[in-house]
Amino acid sequence: MIVTRGWLSEFIDLEDISDEKLYETFNSIGLEVDSIKRVDIPSKVVVGKIISCQKHPDADKLNVCQIDVGSGTRQIVCGAANVVDAEFVAVAMIGATLPADFEIKFATLRGVDSEGMVCASSEIGLPSMGKGIMILDDSIGELEVGKELRQYDKINDTIIELELTANRGDCLSIHGVARDLSVAFNKELKHIEYKDIATEKLGIARVADLRIKGEIDANLCYKLAITEDFKSQILIDLRLAMVGVELDGILANILNYSTHATGVILRAYDAKSILGDSDKMLLQVYSEEKGIVSISSNDNILSIVGVNQNDAVVAGDSSTMLLLESSYIDPDILVEAISQTDMQKDDFYYKTSRGSESDLASGMSYLSNLLSVDDSYRYYEGHLSVESKWEPTHISVDSKEISLLIGQEIERNKIITILKNLQFGMKGREDNKFTVTVPRFRHDIKNIQDITEEIVRIIGINNIDAKRLSFVESNRLTDTTNRYLFKKSLRNRAVSAGLYENVSYLFSHRDTLLKYGFDVVDEKLDLANPIAEDLNTLRTTLLPNLLDAAKRNVNYNEKSIGLFEIGAMFDSQREQREVLSVLFSGQNATESVLNSGKPKMIDFGSFVQKLGSIIGEFSLVKCTQSNGLIHPYQSADIIYRGQKCGYLSKLHPVVQEEYGIEDTFIAQIDMDSLLPIHIDVTPISKFQGVYKDLSVVVDSSLPYSEVDKEISSLELEILKRWYPVDIYSDESLGEKQSLTIRFYIQSMHKTLQDEDIEETISAIMDRLEQSCQATLR
Repeated sequence: MIVTRGWLSEFIDLEDISDEKLYETFNSIGLEVDSIKRVDIPSKVVVGKIISCQKHPDADKLNVCQIDVGSGTRQIVCGAANVVDAEFVAVAMIGATLPADFEIKFATLRGVDSEGMVCASSEIGLPSMGKGIMILDDSIGELEVGKELRQYDKINDTIIELELTANRGDCLSIHGVARDLSVAFNKELKHIEYKDIATEKLGIARVADLRIKGEIDANLCYKLAITEDFKSQILIDLRLAMVGVELDGILANILNYSTHATGVILRAYDAKSILGDSDKMLLQVYSEEKGIVSISSNDNILSIVGVNQNDAVVAGDSSTMLLLESSYIDPDILVEAISQTDMQKDDFYYKTSRGSESDLASGMSYLSNLLSVDDSYRYYEGHLSVESKWEPTHISVDSKEISLLIGQEIERNKIITILKNLQFGMKGREDNKFTVTVPRFRHDIKNIQDITEEIVRIIGINNIDAKRLSFVESNRLTDTTNRYLFKKSLRNRAVSAGLYENVSYLFSHRDTLLKYGFDVVDEKLDLANPIAEDLNTLRTTLLPNLLDAAKRNVNYNEKSIGLFEIGAMFDSQREQREVLSVLFSGQNATESVLNSGKPKMIDFGSFVQKLGSIIGEFSLVKCTQSNGLIHPYQSADIIYRGQKCGYLSKLHPVVQEEYGIEDTFIAQIDMDSLLPIHIDVTPISKFQGVYKDLSVVVDSSLPYSEVDKEISSLELEILKRWYPVDIYSDESLGEKQSLTIRFYIQSMHKTLQDEDIEETISAIMDRLEQSCQATLR
């Protein structure tokens, strides 16, 4: 954003403010100065009045001018084509030194003497204003022949370029920047007096009608005016050049100037082009999509509010009947809507999308005042308008909280004064708490942190005392942190067991899930826009993802593949839960001297051991799960803390062949079941314990889980734990098998006697004989 000191002075009194103070203040209030440049017009460049202008007798492109320079009339030869249209010009007198050390001397051009030079703007240190000389008018002040141009403050200006953050659309105008300065300097903005403008007898409603269709997200204001000619003003062109706006026609320059000055988006339509053969124009305002507001007439779109304007109805310097428009639309709504389209945007879109001013009346008045320089300019009484529904943002503020955020005590009244000066509304001022109403032009203010930032920048960051960082950490050990720490521990144990973590998308191929008998997400709840054809649904298991990763590793000639993944999966109703999935394929260990380079393949027992090293102690029971990956004979449900939490299995041979991998084992376990629980401390016996083995003969079809269940149901006080250590079968046993169980027996109160041990073993044997038809081997 580029401003000039003179332009700012139209809105705020800066007479007692130096350029250095202005620079410091801008940086202090968060409007960082990127560059500052003082325009310094050389001395001996004066206002000259052309008395006569005749063609050079010996050069077609030169003119010989007689120019009054106050101290007399000077003859000057000029090559600019537009000198014939000029009355007042900038004349560099003999002895003047222009930029680049160009000294003006007496010269003879094609036999004609020349006593000076008629200057273009760029030749005296001003920005370029296009081809030709600079034609002066009284917009820069009353013109006095012979007066040095450096004495005209409006052009001998200071140009300041500000680096605005993306949220400060309210400062994309001279008025917006002046508004912030008025708070920083504690000065009121100037009240601009607009001169009375002649009006037509007819009201605008007699010539134009406005119809609104549906709910509109924009504010609009229309005025109708007539004019015979447009009068250019050098101040407008010069200031636009100073702020980097490309010069165009006279009307376009006036519109750009007014918009840059006020922040209000202003457009002009050629009313006669809209009217055509009709006596009355009908404007229709409608919104087919939220945030995209169209203006049309006779089924022709005239413009999209804040985005573009139909070139066919844009008013130009030859237009004599103008439909003037000022508009505002919420930038958040507009940007979201336009991002979904490839709509063409014009130069005004940048300001609209960042946030323009919503005071449409002030923008319209400013524009009309500039147009009224032409005495033929008149407007029709009244205006047509559209008002959108708008609910201001209200933020509850506690002055103590603001002081706490800043780190320094700020008086409540000072906070209120700053916010009021920034045009925030106030209500309910009780104690330290009050409610702030955010003005419409500050759409970026959402919360108390944003309010605090406003207070800090107006006070000035340099005026906030530097303090050491001090904070009191609150207890952040929540269920979320506990879960995170547990998963981190689980990952470390899995890596220690020789597994690598796999990370995959939350998606899978629907056909793959159906092929292997897994549930799929209901189509009504499934992905609307999949990221890829082979990832077209939310996964209901992680195992296919692990199998894909295993296959890739086989292609890389890996012989031992251990993978795990902790991630989310979904049920048919898209309910999410987290699981631990494990896969081990191929060799059980790496090749080494210890195994002569020929390690064994992974088997059921080895996989169970690896899983136990990750999740801890668990037991297995007959598998109740059913899907196409599970082996019909080598599978089991996992029992953890007495609850079923998942399953493990050897990979089905058919699937193993499809993937082209070696023997593979898989497991899927619910994470919630694995989370640590609070365990009460239990006493430890100081008396010696005893291990005792018991071998029984049971039916070969009897699962160990039934034996375990019967022993557990005895609830023997001195029986601490038990586990199987051997299974044996031969022809002599027939359809039965020998099962050896090792028991650990220990008393909390005494040293065990032989009779205590025998009594315990007898009770176990009796129960197994009754419930499992076991016999002592």
